[in-house]
Amino acid sequence: MNKYKQYVGIDMSKDVFDVSYSDGSHKTFDNTKSGFTKFVKSLSGNVHCVMENTGRYHC
Repeated sequence: MNKYKQYVGIDMSKDVFDVSYSDGSHKTFDNTKSGFTKFVKSLSGNVHCVMENTGRYHC
């Protein structure tokens, strides 16, 4: 069974996405390729990310 080191909640919007980390911190990133790269670099270890499936992210 995987034990995650960090849990992350993501709220997507058109221009930015807000990220809440399991340690209680929060950051906002631009909803661009560069913003996503910065977000990925903010993660460490075994991470479980969750987000609401709305808009273009809905299956």
